[in-house]
Amino acid sequence: MPKDLNFAVVGLGMGMHHCKAICAAKGAQLAAVCDHDEERLGEAVKEYDVKGYLRWADLLKDPEVDVINVCVESGKHSDFAMAAAKAGKHVIVEKPVEITPARIRKLRDTIDKTGVTCGVIFQSRFEPCNIAIKKAIDKGKMGSLFGVHACLPWFRADSYYSGAHGSWKGTWKLDGGGSLMNQGIHTVDLIQWLAGPVEEVCGFHGVFNHDIETEDQTVAILRFASGALGTLYTTTCAIPDGAQRIHIYGSKGSFCKQGPGLEFWELGTPKERQRMMERFGANQAADTAGADPMAIGSDGHVIIIEDMVKAIRQKREPAITIESATHAVEIANAIFKSGKTGKAVKVAGLRK
Repeated sequence: MPKDLNFAVVGLGMGMHHCKAICAAKGAQLAAVCDHDEERLGEAVKEYDVKGYLRWADLLKDPEVDVINVCVESGKHSDFAMAAAKAGKHVIVEKPVEITPARIRKLRDTIDKTGVTCGVIFQSRFEPCNIAIKKAIDKGKMGSLFGVHACLPWFRADSYYSGAHGSWKGTWKLDGGGSLMNQGIHTVDLIQWLAGPVEEVCGFHGVFNHDIETEDQTVAILRFASGALGTLYTTTCAIPDGAQRIHIYGSKGSFCKQGPGLEFWELGTPKERQRMMERFGANQAADTAGADPMAIGSDGHVIIIEDMVKAIRQKREPAITIESATHAVEIANAIFKSGKTGKAVKVAGLRK
């Protein structure tokens, strides 16, 4: 049996979820953690009984570390991931892979040159309900898609954007956006993964109930490459907050998903409809991440980590590549540009 790969985590905010997931993943073991906050570092070292590094440069020199999970501020993802790759470490990057397409291209070029494996976190793609939806769409069971609508009515208290570990959030430089780029990027990725690429957007955004640079509410109209039209809404101002809602219409039927489960599934035969509702209907666990960013589960992270282990051993690409994770950031940037210019924006134009 091959030896477990040694993982390290840098950034111990959301990185603590990565620590938990690594410990639960087959073929992986947590070897080290890194954070500039001595208190947070000490807590993680004590909880997981691993090496701790205050200095990022020291972690990069650790010959026992095979993979580094980058969980620092979003606007630093590419810098940390490129440094890890140049040090010969494989990399898993938290969402979003970076905050601009240009930075993502620079990271991708570095990964290609170094030859290491790099995966990205978009754990929603591995939720069983989302996988079943994806298969149904890809098999043509929905027919031609014509409506794709997503809503993320979440809440974040003012304290979320303050303090030693919160002041980077809601800034253009390090967060790249607010409710759309930070909280909403999972939803953006999910609808493009399910319904295909977006060609053009028209967006509006602004600050409505927080003292931050970036938006805390965004509304956008989307035109997909397939011809489908859609809408996207994200906020961190909703009181009370609610679950993510995705509603997609096709020529053969439609479905609505709220939180982790289906509200309805009007596709296929009566037996198929019943089976989908029995598997993914209202009996699903409630979505609690709306008001608490640390309430997410680690199952999707475990799958991504186990896939990374297999990808390294099999010398193949991971399930979610940098290329695969790029379009969500392109869409978000296009919406921001549209909101600032007052004009519709071609998403493909951002790739040049």
